Amino acid sequence: MKSFLLNPKFEVDDIISYTELTAAEKMNLQKGMNFNVNPEYSVFLMSVRKGAPYADKIDEKTNTLIYEGHDVPSNISDKPKEVDQQLITPNGSLTENGKFYTAAQSYKLNLIKHPHRIKVYEKIQNGVWCYKGFYNLIDAKIENDGKRNVFKFYLQPVEIKSMKKEVVIPFNRVIPTHVKVEVWARDKGRCVKCGSTENLHYDHDLPYSKGGTSLTAENVRILCMKCNLSKSNKILSLPPILFP
Repeated sequence: MKSFLLNPKFEVDDIISYTELTAAEKMNLQKGMNFNVNPEYSVFLMSVRKGAPYADKIDEKTNTLIYEGHDVPSNISDKPKEVDQQLITPNGSLTENGKFYTAAQSYKLNLIKHPHRIKVYEKIQNGVWCYKGFYNLIDAKIENDGKRNVFKFYLQPVEIKSMKKEVVIPFNRVIPTHVKVEVWARDKGRCVKCGSTENLHYDHDLPYSKGGTSLTAENVRILCMKCNLSKSNKILSLPPILFP
């Protein structure tokens, strides 16, 4: 994982601890949905692991992350999975579901120019997280899952080029959770080159730009920052004659 810093900066697919996550956001995040924790963005904590409390998933056909809204707290119902997820609290204020739903609908109705921006962190296993980068909230729906009404939030991954420019990232460039879990177990949570457990990152053996894939564990490995930089330097140092 990354070495502890007072204000760590992450790259997409960095492997981090919860302590590093909270240090980056300058607050303890005790819930999955965190609206406007920063003037520029909100934060979602997600998981698609078996046994995860919510049905988050990735839809490759539509290039979206589908994030499920959150249940009522235990002081409202002792069986939160059996009651509808709520838009407003008993005192009439918006829940986190309500805040994000309002933001999504405002964008769809052209009441705001830009979609709400959300930073996403994914839980890989207990104590291990992965930074997934920024997403735009492009839609939100209330759906019945056969038992109750739940919120579904639709997010599109983006690469921030500048304050005014961003590029949508195709999901075949995003490393799926099952691949991350398999690689983490295979590589034993260490850099495959030097064995370091700090400043780790999911790396493509064959880069996407050269035909590599994110969809299989065979092309994904764990490298530390030092070994990843060494790999990049070797590529840059190759004689020009080797390139077409």
